[in-house]
Amino acid sequence: MNASASGSSVPASPEGPKKRSGTGSRTGRLIFLLPVLLVLAWLAVGGIGGPYFGKISEVADNNQTSYLPASSASTQVAALQEKFTDSDAIPAVVVYVNNDGLTEADRTFVTGRASALSGVSGVAGQVSPPQFSTDGKAAEIFVPVQDNDAAATTVEDLGGVAGDGIPSGLDSYVTGPAGQLADITEAFGGIDTSLVLVAALAVLVILVVVYRSPLLPFLVLLTSILALSAAILVVFYLAKAGALTLNGQVQGILFILGIGAATDYSLLYVSRYRESLRDHEGRRDATKAALKGTIEPVLASAATVVAGLLCLLLSDLNSNKALGPVAAIGIGFSFLAAMTLLPALLMLTGRAAFWPRRPAFGSPHPDRDGNAGKGFWPRVARSIKAHPRRLWVVPAVVLLVACAGLLQLRASGVPQSDFVLGETSAKEGQQVLGEHFPSGSGSPALIVAPESELDTVARAVLSTPGVDALVVDATGTPEGTLPVTADGVQTSPIPGTSGTPKVVEGKVLLEATLKEAAESDAAEQTVSAMRGNVAGIGDVLIGGVTATTIDTNAAAAHDRDLIIPVVLVVILFLLMLLLRALLAPFLLILTVLLSFGATMGVSALVFNHVFRFPGADPAVPLFGFIFLVALGVDYNIFLMTRVREESIGHGTREGVVRGLMITGSVITSAGIVLAATFAALGVIPVLFLAQLAFIVAFGVLLDTLVVRSLLVPALSYDIGDRIWWPSRLARRSGPAAEARR
Repeated sequence: MNASASGSSVPASPEGPKKRSGTGSRTGRLIFLLPVLLVLAWLAVGGIGGPYFGKISEVADNNQTSYLPASSASTQVAALQEKFTDSDAIPAVVVYVNNDGLTEADRTFVTGRASALSGVSGVAGQVSPPQFSTDGKAAEIFVPVQDNDAAATTVEDLGGVAGDGIPSGLDSYVTGPAGQLADITEAFGGIDTSLVLVAALAVLVILVVVYRSPLLPFLVLLTSILALSAAILVVFYLAKAGALTLNGQVQGILFILGIGAATDYSLLYVSRYRESLRDHEGRRDATKAALKGTIEPVLASAATVVAGLLCLLLSDLNSNKALGPVAAIGIGFSFLAAMTLLPALLMLTGRAAFWPRRPAFGSPHPDRDGNAGKGFWPRVARSIKAHPRRLWVVPAVVLLVACAGLLQLRASGVPQSDFVLGETSAKEGQQVLGEHFPSGSGSPALIVAPESELDTVARAVLSTPGVDALVVDATGTPEGTLPVTADGVQTSPIPGTSGTPKVVEGKVLLEATLKEAAESDAAEQTVSAMRGNVAGIGDVLIGGVTATTIDTNAAAAHDRDLIIPVVLVVILFLLMLLLRALLAPFLLILTVLLSFGATMGVSALVFNHVFRFPGADPAVPLFGFIFLVALGVDYNIFLMTRVREESIGHGTREGVVRGLMITGSVITSAGIVLAATFAALGVIPVLFLAQLAFIVAFGVLLDTLVVRSLLVPALSYDIGDRIWWPSRLARRSGPAAEARR
C-alpha cells in the first residue's frame, strides 16, 4: 500500500519534477471528457437525490416499539393491541389542573371540552368523559390519536382546543404516549434543514481557514453534499421497501457521517494532489499520481469503518441494526465521491482551485528534507525524537486517570419523557398526572392472556405490589372496559348494563394501572415482578410503555456485550493485514481503547456535573465505541501506513519522524472537521444525539491531537523496528540499520 496518500508529500523523483507529456489537441479534449462526464453524472445524482433531504423523514419511524425485535414481548403486545381496538391509535391524555382546587366553573369547562376534543382532526375514536382527581385539583381526559405522520399536528390541535377560553387559574397540558411522540417528532423536525446547514457551515469555515482559498472549500463541500444526496436516495428507497428500519437518530447520524467522512477523504486527496502539482506540470499526470497514492489508504480506511459499522447487524435492537447498513452506505458514497467527483473537479480547475496559493510546478515541498526545522509538526517530531518515552508515558497515564470517570457513567436508560431536552407540555403534564392521579395513569401495562386463564392472570396481576387497578377490554359496555378485582371479572360493572371480555384469537387484553410513573424505576420493578407472577400460567405477554423500556434496555445491554468484542476482533484483523504485523495493530487497538475509556470517563463527569443530564441510553456507550474505535483507528491508519512506507527506506525511527511531519497537518484538519460535524448533532434537542455529539467530538479531538500526535508516534519511536514484529522490517540488523536508528 502506498501510504504517501495520507500525507502532504511524496519522496522526490530521482529525475526531478516531470514536465507535461506531449498530447495533441484532440487527445487533450478526450482526456478532459471523462472528468466532465463524472461531474455531470454526480450533478444528476444530486439533482435527483437533493429533494429527498426533505422526504426521508417520511419513511422514519420514531415509535419506540419499532426499535425492538419482532420477538420481544413488547412488540408482540403492540401488534396484538391493534387487533383488539381495530385501530393503531395511541392515547393522548389532556390534563387540567388548578392548584387552588377546581371551581364549579372549572369543572363545567372541563366537561364541555371533552366533546370539543372529539371533533379535532386525527382523533381516532371515542373521547372519555373527564375523570377528576380525589384531591379535587385536577382532571384528565383520554383521547385516542391516530398513529400516523400527522400525530404531532393532532396533539398540537388538541392543545389549542383544550386551552381555548380556559378560565383563569386553570392550566391544561397534553401528555401521554401521543404527547411524547409529538415531542419526539417535533425534536427531529429540524433534522432535514438545521442539522445539515449547521454541519455544512462548520465544514465550510474550517476549510476556508485550512485552504485560504475562495474556490477549493466549495469544491470539497460540493463533493460532500452530493455524496450525502446519493446516500439519502438509496436509504430512502430501502426504508420505503421495508429493507431497513429508519428513525430520527439514524437519520441524523447518516447526515453527519456522510458530510464528515466525505470531507475527511477529500482533505487527504487535496493534500496529495497539491503535492503532485509540484512534481507534475500537467493536470492529468498530477491527477493520476494523486489517485495512485490516495485510493488504497482511503479505501482501507473506509473498509475499516464499514466493517465496524456492519457488526451492528448482530444487534437485537432494530434501531442499532439499521444504523450499520445506513451508515455504511453513507461511508461508501463518501469514498466514491472523494475518489471520483473531487479528482474530476480538481482536474478541470487545476492550480486555479488553490488560488491565491497556487502550487507551482517544481516548487519545494513543505515538510520535506531541508525544511525539517520549520513549522509546528517538525517541532513536535523533534520533541518525540528527543524524549520518546516521556511523550508516550505521560499521555498514557493522564488517559488512564481520565478513565476513572467511567465509574460515574449512568447508562442504564432514561424515561422516554427525558428523550427530548427542555420543557414541553408532555413533560409538564406527566408531572401533573403524577401529583394528582396514580402516576401510571395514561400509560398502563398491557397484558395479553388466554381467555381461559383470565381469572388466574387477573389475580396474579392484582397481587403484584405496585398495581393500582386493572380493567379488561370488553364488548357491550359504554366505555368498553370491565374493571377486575381479585375475585375475578365483574361482568356488570354499571347498573343496568352487561358485558363480556372481548376475545381475539382466544386471547383477552387487560390494562394494569401502576401506582408509580410508567417510566420510573419503581414501575419497571413492578412490571418485572408482574411478569414473574404470570410466568407459567400460560402464553401471557406483558407490554406497554414500561415493558418497552425494560425490553429496550435489555436488548441494548445484549448488543453492547456482544458487538464490542466482535468489532475489536474485526478491526484488529484488518490492521494486521494492512500493516503486515502483529505488534503494531495490537498496540494501536490498545491506544484507541485507552482513548475511548478516557473519553467516556470525561463524558460521564460532564454529563452528570455540567449538563446535569438524567442519565444515558444503554446504546450510548455502544454507539460511542463504534464511532471512536473505527474513526480512531482510521487516523492511525493514515499515520502508520505512512510511517511504514518511510521506514522501508529510512528505518523505523526516522520513518516515525518523517511520517508525523508529513501527515500532521492534514490528519489534524480532518479530525477537526469530523469533530465539528458531529458537534452539529447538538442542534437537535434529543438527549441521545446531544450525548453522542459530545462523545464523538471530544473523542475525535483527543485521538487526533493527543493519541495520534504524541502517544502513538512516541511509542513507535521508543520500540523501534520491533513495532513491525513479526514482519521482515522487525528483523533488520547490521550497521546500516543501526545508522538508520
